[in-house]
Amino acid sequence: MRRSLRLALAASIAIASATLPSTRADAFCGFYVSGADQRLYNNATMVVMMRDGTRTVLSMQNNYQGPPDGFAMVVPVPVVLAKSDVRTLPRALFQRVDVMASPRLVEYWEQDPCPVYEEDRADNKEGGTGTRAKGEEGSMGAPKPKDLGVKIEAQFDIDEYEILILSAKDSGGLDTWLRERGYKIPAGAADVLRPYVASGSKFFVAKVDPEKVRFDGDQAALSPLRFHYDTETFTLPIRLGLLNAGPAQDLIVHILAKSKRYEASNYENVFIPTNLDVADGVRNRYGEFYAALFDRALASKPRTIVTEYAWDATSCDPCPGPTLDTTDMALLGGDVIKASGFVLTRLHARYSKESLGEDLIFREASPVVGGREDFTPGAKQSTVATPSPQNFFQARYVIRHAWAGPVWCESPRFGVWGGPPSKGRGATIKPARDLAFAPRTGLDLASMLRVDVPQMGITAGAPGIGPPRTPKMSRLTLGFLGGAGIGIIVALGAIGVLRGRRDD
Repeated sequence: MRRSLRLALAASIAIASATLPSTRADAFCGFYVSGADQRLYNNATMVVMMRDGTRTVLSMQNNYQGPPDGFAMVVPVPVVLAKSDVRTLPRALFQRVDVMASPRLVEYWEQDPCPVYEEDRADNKEGGTGTRAKGEEGSMGAPKPKDLGVKIEAQFDIDEYEILILSAKDSGGLDTWLRERGYKIPAGAADVLRPYVASGSKFFVAKVDPEKVRFDGDQAALSPLRFHYDTETFTLPIRLGLLNAGPAQDLIVHILAKSKRYEASNYENVFIPTNLDVADGVRNRYGEFYAALFDRALASKPRTIVTEYAWDATSCDPCPGPTLDTTDMALLGGDVIKASGFVLTRLHARYSKESLGEDLIFREASPVVGGREDFTPGAKQSTVATPSPQNFFQARYVIRHAWAGPVWCESPRFGVWGGPPSKGRGATIKPARDLAFAPRTGLDLASMLRVDVPQMGITAGAPGIGPPRTPKMSRLTLGFLGGAGIGIIVALGAIGVLRGRRDD
């Protein structure tokens, strides 16, 4: 099976030409065609949508491996788009959104139970900028369509893309229009296109000008595309993607909206279990671990949309990367949506032709909290989402290292977690990315968990974290001398260690 990786628009048709020998398209929740009878599959899709009132700004990124000649994509849109409605974005911007909202693995160390002074919190934020790739405009040079009820409503160039906006009177005419230009449309395409044509949708066609494409090795570095429109219903058409769906296809939708999170209104919604303490072995199998947890969440209800993140877009705790700044927000739609205080929601679905057959419709949802560390010593971390005045939900999993050093004080304070003792109280953070391609080997979840997950019926199989033992010498000596002798005990303990080493 030919693998098509990630990042672009749900509800698109990606079209690859007859020159495709061994290619990989990273992209769409649409269908692919080639002129060489090669069946292409779509495995993962990611989009970023900004919504306020009736306005939607939709951003998509396309990665394409192989010759760019003849590569195109077709996206159903509700209105005729003008050149001013379309632009390209910096490629680094999509990675920043993905990292910020991804499920995260956090590593904490138990702090010295007998601290001498209060350590400063480490700043985990990283810098990062994206540079927009610019190109020259060119001519479309598209053949004039026959009288098939297909009309070119607009035509313009944006960087390396040659854009057409089409209207069609019937889906068969659009199907024929594409076929006559050398594209082999999958069986059943006309039937899937029919409701979009009947509803009056237009079709955004972006063809790549090969003379303007930059390459990273053998992969064309196509600029992400963004366009906006106004509609009463907030929806994402995904039915087209079923034509190219393999056994399973991942769809990740990021939604930016003023002071609110979103969920699906026509599918069941669940929150991924969070705040789970995990075994040390998860560090090297994190993608595999999360894929197993996610699949378990969908095991009994495959038609479910999973919420993995809902948080203020300009903050995070802990942060796996830089937050979104004012420039990022403007690029993602803030220039045409005059609002502030955006919440970033991440919704994740994994579906096949049998499990997800309706376009996604979104609705506003009440704020929740979950996945935040309760730093109260000995506190039990909540693993579920609960109502909250503000949105603070994240998928977060924790490797904990119990204190293994000496304990000299009379009243040690265990259960205080932070970064490595030599680096302050910051945490080591790892985001889970490329989850559609994580190994799915039937990993035993229970063996990787230190806490039970009752909502999934899982009993932890890994040992939990408990406080370390206090050395007998320090406890006995403190019994004689009391708290005032701590300084003396530290010195005696150090001498004893040195003597022990010398005797060895």
